[in-house]
Amino acid sequence: MHIRRKQKAFVEAAASNGSSSPGTLFWQRLRRNRMAMASMVVIAIFAVVALLGYLITPDHTPYCNQQYLELASQKPFSHATFVYVDDGMPHENRGLVKTLAKGKPLDATAIPVYSHRTIGDSIEIETFTGSVPNDGEVIRFANSQVKDIKTRTFIFGTDTYGRDVLSQVMIGSRVSLSVGFIAVAIALLVGILLGSLAAYYGGWVDNLIMWFINVVWSIPTVLLVIAITFALGKGFWQVFIAVGLTMWVDVARVVRGQVFSVKEKEYVEAARALGYRTPRIIFRHILPNIMGPVIVITASNFATAILLEAGLSFLGIGVQPPMPSWGSMVKENYGQILLDSAYQAFIPGIAIMLIVLAFMILGNGIRDALDIKNQPSTQAK
Repeated sequence: MHIRRKQKAFVEAAASNGSSSPGTLFWQRLRRNRMAMASMVVIAIFAVVALLGYLITPDHTPYCNQQYLELASQKPFSHATFVYVDDGMPHENRGLVKTLAKGKPLDATAIPVYSHRTIGDSIEIETFTGSVPNDGEVIRFANSQVKDIKTRTFIFGTDTYGRDVLSQVMIGSRVSLSVGFIAVAIALLVGILLGSLAAYYGGWVDNLIMWFINVVWSIPTVLLVIAITFALGKGFWQVFIAVGLTMWVDVARVVRGQVFSVKEKEYVEAARALGYRTPRIIFRHILPNIMGPVIVITASNFATAILLEAGLSFLGIGVQPPMPSWGSMVKENYGQILLDSAYQAFIPGIAIMLIVLAFMILGNGIRDALDIKNQPSTQAK
């Protein structure tokens, strides 16, 4: 009876899987891959942090560039007390969207203090110097001048300029994910177009496109990115274009091979017999059936784009200061590795490692979920 129950359950599972759509089967197989799901969670966390940006960073000033030289190289989870004093200057009232995109300057002067006390209708402070003994300047402000007194915790510490490392890492995720997204979009646009045209038409069109692909393929990727960056100039958008224009070759080769394998299928022949135009056949009948391998290589290219951007910023030809980038943070602080402030370089390096590893594991998980050879064993389970 127990064997019959197991056989019946297996038949019912097979029947239910047989009636499921390919997308449902793909998602079921992907969900069983715990590493791939964990990678999706990591990517989602970085994406949420990048989207919310200045709304959740401890330092919400533009580029998280608020510097307190007195607090330079403070250890992780160190504390500092600030007295916010009205500077009497007019300040811009930024809305939610503008704050989300560009941050919001402080509406008062923030002074790190060693101690403070209330004396009548005034507040007396001793400024923080970071030395032992502190021996800071004693200043007295009227209560009406002091807007607030807060104690901040620097979870990841501060860098050599006294900037909050956590805030810079959080905003730096915007650069890395933006470069990955836009560079991959450029690579998909160019690669899918050239690869599908080469395979569909064949002949001299295929020979010409393959010659161009092989020429670009023969140039080392990093050198090509550097050359394009020098040609376009340093900057935020230039990095997107430079990385995207060097990653389309992989996509084009994969698309070309896949189109070759399906262009003689019956449904393509039927579309030709019905008189459909070539663009419709390629984009509505061929490409939707070859997107599996393209999705896999897209995940890999996303990781590659993040590494390239970090490398360019480390070399000083990527995103320029004061915009924070994980690569530039490593460059600015790698000298601290031999000192007692190695966290300043390790933290952005760990962020790069985590996001790249997450995309690589997710790409492998998608590849396994799309592999039809895994389907019978998955159903048997």
